[in-house]
Amino acid sequence: MSKPHDPQKNGGSPEFEPEISQIELEELMKKVDKESTFRKLEGFQHKLVYLIAVVFSCYHLYTGIFGMFAAQIQRSVHLAFAFALVFLLYPANKNSSNRIGAIDYITAALATFTGLYLTIEYERLMTAAGNYTQADLLFGILGVLFTLEAARRVVGTPIVVIAASFLVYAYLGDYFPGFLSHRGYSLERIVTHMYYTTEGILGIPLGVSSTFIFLFLLFGAFLERTGIAKLFIDIANAIAGWASGGPAKVAVITSALEGTISGSSVANTVGSGSFTIPMMKKLGYKPEFAAAVEAAASTGGQIMPPIMGAAAFLMAEFIGLPYIEIAKAAVIPALLYFTGVLISVHLEAKRLGLKGANRSELPTVWSVMKERGHLFVPLIAIIYVLTEGFTPVLAALVGLALSVLAGMIKKDTRMGFGDIINALEAGARSALGVAVACATAGIIVGVVTLTGVGLKMANGLVDLAGGNLLLTLMFTMVASLILGMGAPTTANYVITSTIAAPALVLLGVPILAAHMFVFYFGIVADITPPVALAAYAGAGIAKADPFKTGVTATKLAIGAFIIPYIFVLSPQIILIGSTPMGLVQILITSICGMTAIGAAMIGYLLTNMSMPERIAFFVGGLMLIDPGTLTDVAGLVILALGGIIQLRRKKADRSMSIGG
Repeated sequence: MSKPHDPQKNGGSPEFEPEISQIELEELMKKVDKESTFRKLEGFQHKLVYLIAVVFSCYHLYTGIFGMFAAQIQRSVHLAFAFALVFLLYPANKNSSNRIGAIDYITAALATFTGLYLTIEYERLMTAAGNYTQADLLFGILGVLFTLEAARRVVGTPIVVIAASFLVYAYLGDYFPGFLSHRGYSLERIVTHMYYTTEGILGIPLGVSSTFIFLFLLFGAFLERTGIAKLFIDIANAIAGWASGGPAKVAVITSALEGTISGSSVANTVGSGSFTIPMMKKLGYKPEFAAAVEAAASTGGQIMPPIMGAAAFLMAEFIGLPYIEIAKAAVIPALLYFTGVLISVHLEAKRLGLKGANRSELPTVWSVMKERGHLFVPLIAIIYVLTEGFTPVLAALVGLALSVLAGMIKKDTRMGFGDIINALEAGARSALGVAVACATAGIIVGVVTLTGVGLKMANGLVDLAGGNLLLTLMFTMVASLILGMGAPTTANYVITSTIAAPALVLLGVPILAAHMFVFYFGIVADITPPVALAAYAGAGIAKADPFKTGVTATKLAIGAFIIPYIFVLSPQIILIGSTPMGLVQILITSICGMTAIGAAMIGYLLTNMSMPERIAFFVGGLMLIDPGTLTDVAGLVILALGGIIQLRRKKADRSMSIGG
């Protein structure tokens, strides 16, 4: 991320040096983010991997512009490129050499050929009608094994264990008890279903990765090369840097904006947190609180329209809705989430008596927009293209082209030929984790479609909850959070959407609300203890206690734990069955509700709160967030009474202070 520039130059943000070095940041990323454990290559090896990555991006640009190949070909070529880069870039274990060895070249070559095998033998395999050769079976087995090994290297062991368990279940189904039992399938049936159909590894998750997701990641890489991160932090400083607890609010706004180009909670936390966390600490926030603010805000980036996390694109395919409908449904929940975090930050600043920066040290909105406002053009264009009903592929291509063209307007944001090639390489690298996670998730989906276990588990979940919707929601939430400890958001969403979401649909929940529910909890797993990877990353920068940081981040992000229940029970909040006037009412009362809940979490509104007051404000806030006239009135009454008590106590405290 670009360092904020000198305030004397073009009215920019204050100069600020991070407390943690680049080497320390890299080591921290390796600890909390498996994707960051790649080799640092030099010489010929670097050039080789660089060239493969650039060609990978060019392949997707070509198919995006001139049309996709047949599904199996598009996806198998995508997988082959991912295999090649993963086995060259990522060592088999942490003690491996930082150079590519002979065994790595052989593994990468064999994996790449395995990925391309379906493309090479496409016509024969499509007409095989189940008559597969021994070579087909061999390469099918290799395809499954290479997928699992690539996932182990890039994503982590937990997702491999989950996928392998599903494969064992498919093979040994007749040994399982009760409703989980099935007749079991032969090795050939499992392998061919997993590798030669669009129901397994080459299924919908990898299909979305090989089309929409890759191009949007590439768009993000291009946008970063224009220096848009600098625009985000400058505009955030102009808007909120002067307010109480300004740096913390800057962190929230910056992370919300960066969420449009970064699909990783951890990367977002480290990218902006290296500057915002020291700023918050310097102002007077405790290290745990500073780290938690950045982690909570960065995690929320994945639910921030118009470009949400990769799982949102999967959702659009799974439930058959245009992506823009998913983004529209996410607007109010995202607004409430970030409002809740901002309110908590503001109240903590008031409680501690923290001030913002001097306005003279900060840029104005006008000066920032004049200097770099043209970089918003690609984002605005993407929103326009999507709302006009065009495909996400076209939206990503338009955004990518406009990133280059808009950047050319000014010298500071202009990309040279080298910058463009570097962006192609960076985009390909950023796609590896998603591609491998989607391929591995395809194994899970493949077992579900082969055995029918998805509907069985959905029915089992409903039975376990005794048909009670609230209990089913709680079980689903816990499952999503547990899966989120070991699986990335994409894989987490795929698993829960095929097993848990159908249970909610069985109980009458609208399909969009059911999928949004599991999507939300898959994301907030990044800040939920005991794992809480984003909170851990923030704690590493702040030199704070990781567990305390996770607990604090959970309090700040409390909206993400409440809002999903609300849009299941009252889907108007995600624009299902809502009216314009109803939306206005929902928005006003929900923001009041988030204010009340934020006050309850911090323990401060106008002055410090007692425990009964905090409980009352929390309950009142919940009632206001829940759409409905009766709950709104009840919530307002509780808040009005609590506000009067707070006002009187503040006056009394002031009188005592003056009298003293």
